[in-house]
Amino acid sequence: MDFELNAEQQMMRKMVRDFAEKEIRPVTREIDATGQFPWEVIRKMAGLGLLGLPIPEQYGGSGADTLSYAIAVEEVSRVSGSIGITLAAHTSLGLYPLYRFGSEEQKQKYLPRLASGQGLAAFGLTEPEAGSDAAAVKTSATLAEGPGTSRDGDHWVINGTKTFITSGSIADVVIIAAVTDKSAGARGISNILVEKGTPGFRPGRDEDKMGLKGSVTSQLFFEDCCVPKENLLGQPGEGYKQFLITLDGGRISIGAMALGLAQGALEAAVKYSKERVQFGQPIARFQAIQWMIADMATEIDAARLMVYRAAQLKDKGARFTKEAAMAKLFASEAAERACFKAIQIHGGYGYVKEYDVERIYRDNRLTTIGEGTSEIQRLVIARQVLGE
Repeated sequence: MDFELNAEQQMMRKMVRDFAEKEIRPVTREIDATGQFPWEVIRKMAGLGLLGLPIPEQYGGSGADTLSYAIAVEEVSRVSGSIGITLAAHTSLGLYPLYRFGSEEQKQKYLPRLASGQGLAAFGLTEPEAGSDAAAVKTSATLAEGPGTSRDGDHWVINGTKTFITSGSIADVVIIAAVTDKSAGARGISNILVEKGTPGFRPGRDEDKMGLKGSVTSQLFFEDCCVPKENLLGQPGEGYKQFLITLDGGRISIGAMALGLAQGALEAAVKYSKERVQFGQPIARFQAIQWMIADMATEIDAARLMVYRAAQLKDKGARFTKEAAMAKLFASEAAERACFKAIQIHGGYGYVKEYDVERIYRDNRLTTIGEGTSEIQRLVIARQVLGE
């Protein structure tokens, strides 16, 4: 088994790390303090091809592998969780299902613009009453067909509400899960493309969150929203299967995000422990501090191997549901422990906004919730192990 990154992957890490240090780090505190979406940084990332990394070049992407994409999310998140999750949601939840399940016409119409970063993409699954129970979506899409209706041609008429949608109010295209056949249960769910500005589609409030202040998390409302019939992704009733496959890939990116946040916390803790003097010597010389740093470094290294393995399995076309769930579960919870220890090492200074570990801790909290809670990950893993 080869644990070394190839030359292209090493170049990706260096390029993104250099960009993050130069362009993102100087504005991280301002982003957290103001809650303003960092459009300028996002446009610069688009110029580097980071907003379409795993999408083939023929559709406007960079044609990189999943591992390179995971490395990019990790390196961005190491400096800013807000920008890391924006990149992850746009790519894994917005672009991937369009590329994987979309028709050639849909790919040609949407992907070049979105993969090149001229617009953002989002995925609308979660609803007020459908979170972990993703099959419980109530948003409906009814087919209204031409001559016998007041509409010209065939259209889906969408009604419902989505919540906690990353980049929802600023996305140019949102893929939403909706019930197209009420009698078929989960097999009656379909995914439909909705463009920004479509009549009947309007964003609600952007949530005021604990962390990830520079990432937009929105409510979306659909009131007799009318979209062309050809905006259906794949075939009717395939939506549930599509978003389960999409979430598998999304868990790799959230694992990479947690990995980056944990790495940022570790580096901050190491730096502080060497500078902070107590009892006449740097606190890095005390065994209590050394053991915390050793635990952080060990768990982060293990998490990195798990996230990278899941990414490589995806690149090989192998099944990776269990491995992605394991990577996301372990990385997010290891990051939680690392961020806790980083604040502990900083003592009282870790609790104030002057030091980055306070922000990192808040930003990381989402990683054990998004793309399925830790509890849902354990269910996924157990069912895979038990063969259910």
